[in-house]
Amino acid sequence: MSTNESILKALKESKEPLKAGEIAGITGLDKKEVDKAIKSLKEEGKINSPKRCYYSAE
Repeated sequence: MSTNESILKALKESKEPLKAGEIAGITGLDKKEVDKAIKSLKEEGKINSPKRCYYSAE
């Protein structure tokens, strides 16, 4: 599973928006990788940020 897929899965399974550090903890990925993937996923429109530094799946 790719980094982006792992992050999307974690966000879809969460009932509330998550911070990058929480996503890294759930997925076991490095936070820097998570930050890069979040930026890419936001540009693709697959995730959004309902409030600053929190992310949820579309």
